[in-house]
Amino acid sequence: MIDFEQLRRWPDIEAPELVAHDATDRLLLDTADEALPAHPDAVTVIGDRYGALTLGVATLLPGARIRVHQDALSGELALDANAERLGVVPTWSHHGLDAALLEGARTVLLQLPRGLDALDEIAGLLARHAHPDVRVYAGGRVKHMTLTMNDVLSRHLGEVSAGRARQKSRILTATHPTRGGALGWPRTSRHGDVVVVAHGAAFAGTSIDVGTRALLAVLDRAAHAARDVVDLGCGTGVLAASFALARPGVRVVATDQSWAAVESAQATMRATGVADRVTVSRDDAGSSLPEASADVVLLNPPFHVGATVHTAISRKLFEAAARLLRPGGELWCVWNSPLGHRPVLERVVGATTQIARDPRFTVTRSIRRG
Repeated sequence: MIDFEQLRRWPDIEAPELVAHDATDRLLLDTADEALPAHPDAVTVIGDRYGALTLGVATLLPGARIRVHQDALSGELALDANAERLGVVPTWSHHGLDAALLEGARTVLLQLPRGLDALDEIAGLLARHAHPDVRVYAGGRVKHMTLTMNDVLSRHLGEVSAGRARQKSRILTATHPTRGGALGWPRTSRHGDVVVVAHGAAFAGTSIDVGTRALLAVLDRAAHAARDVVDLGCGTGVLAASFALARPGVRVVATDQSWAAVESAQATMRATGVADRVTVSRDDAGSSLPEASADVVLLNPPFHVGATVHTAISRKLFEAAARLLRPGGELWCVWNSPLGHRPVLERVVGATTQIARDPRFTVTRSIRRG
C-alpha cells in the first residue's frame, strides 16, 4: 500500500489544515480490496482528489489499466506528480466523464461529489455504460452524506446498501445497473440572450448565481477600449458569453480547471451563438495563457477549498490575474463581502476601487500597476 502521508496537493495550495487524502480514500480501498483483483483491467476511479485512490489501486494491481476521471485539472496534475514522487509507474489514463471512462467497467471507486446533480450524472452514465455485473463503491465523509444520495444512486442502480462507518467515513455499495434511462445531462436554461448549458458538477447549474449577477450589473463600465478579455474560472461561461454579446469586437478566452465547467462553457457559447468569438480552455489558473495578454480579466472566485472556507484559491487567482493583465489593465472581481479581499487585491494587482457592495457581495475594479 502507498504511504498516504507522502501525498501532496501540488499544484493546489498547500496548507497545514488542507490534506491530500482522507479516511474515505483508505476505507474505499479496504472495502474494494477483494473485488479489485477479479477484473484488473476493468477498474474505473472517479473523483480522486490528489491520487490516493488511483495510486492505491495501482499499487495493489501492478500493471492494471485504470481509467480515471478527476473533474479538477489540478487533481490530474497532482496524481501524476505524486506517482513520480513515490516511484509508481503510471498505468492509468485520464478521461472526461463519458462513455469511454465507464464502458465495460466491473469495479468503480467513487469519491461521492457534494452535489446531487453531479452524482445523478455519474450514476446515469454508470448504468448506461458499465458492465451489468459492475460493483460501485461510493464513499464520503458521513457529515456530507445524505439519504438522498442513496435515492439518486437507486434511480440508476437497482441495489444500494450502506456499510458501517469508520473514522467518520462510510461506503455505499451499488449494483445491478438499470439500463435504458434517459441521460438528462447536460441541461439547458435561457436567461435573456444567454443560453446556459450545465453538466451536473458545474457550479450553479443552469442558473446564474448571485455573485455573477452582481458583476454583470456593472460590467458596462469595464474598459471600453478593451480588445482581449479573460474570464478566469469561467464556470458555465455566463460572464464570457455576456461580455461577447455586449461587445462584438472583443476576443474572449474563458478558462477553468473543471472538466464539467469547460464542457458546459463550450456548450453555452454554442447555444448563445458566440462560439466564434470565445475560446474555452481547461487550465489551472490560466497558466497556459501568455503573460500581459489581457486588457480585462473577469473573476468570480470560489471561496471554498473542498468543504473548507479558505482564501487560498482566491489569492492564487488574483496572482494569475496580475500575471495576465497588461499594465493599466483591469481586474473586475466579485467576492463575498465578509472576506475583505480588497487589501490583498491592492497588494497583488494594484489600485482597487469598490464599485458596488451589499451585505453579501462586493464588486471591485483593480488596475494593474505598471
